[in-house]
Amino acid sequence: MRLKRAAVIERPSPSFGPRPDGAAIDLLILHYTGMQSAAAALDRLCDPAAEVSAHYLIDEDGTVYRLVDEARRAWHAGVSSCQGRDEVNAFSVGIELVNPGHEWGYRAFPPAQLAACTALARDIVQRHAIPRARVLGHSDVAPARKQDPGELFDWAALARHGVGLWPPNDLPDGSSGDGPAPGAFGPAVVALQVALAQFGYGCPTSGEFDATTAAVVTAFQRHFRPARVDGRFDAECRHLLAWLLAELD
Repeated sequence: MRLKRAAVIERPSPSFGPRPDGAAIDLLILHYTGMQSAAAALDRLCDPAAEVSAHYLIDEDGTVYRLVDEARRAWHAGVSSCQGRDEVNAFSVGIELVNPGHEWGYRAFPPAQLAACTALARDIVQRHAIPRARVLGHSDVAPARKQDPGELFDWAALARHGVGLWPPNDLPDGSSGDGPAPGAFGPAVVALQVALAQFGYGCPTSGEFDATTAAVVTAFQRHFRPARVDGRFDAECRHLLAWLLAELD
């Protein structure tokens, strides 16, 4: 992938607010627009009545639009949490990627778009010293509500350029047995919930593999095990999560 920062087109959105005093940006959130065209997405993100925005939008041809200055709080994450902190918008930068999403014909992200996203994301994480473990998807911080950017987004490509985490290929697979599944109870479920919360997911330690836990596991798989998104926390997922926890800064 050839990386080159694209020229940024200014397309100001009125939907933003101030960040809290002293708030440090330490999180980058990637989204897809989930709309049928880039024009429709831009119109919505710049419509004051919609009250939604992001700092940047990247079209499928790699064109980058700046909608909200990074010093301001864009309204991109909604009800969300990370590392036990709510109001993710207060300490994050949000990038929207034009893609129709699961509702309108989800498809792979084109190379030009991915290259532009990687270059922009790398610049953002370097300027704000955002840890690699804090480059996440919308579904990671709002798993009960969101699926984006989804299982077709190439997180591995970003990680090769130092943006985000991606596990190595030599981790054990899932052949060593299953783990907790939806409906399970007990200490194994508590251990899973604690580990997911340690990484940053909003996962209560109820001891029950309930709907909330299932949503978090599914979000985890969309990001880190996209080849099989089934909501079951098998041995492969356990190895992946252990590796991620060991990589926390």
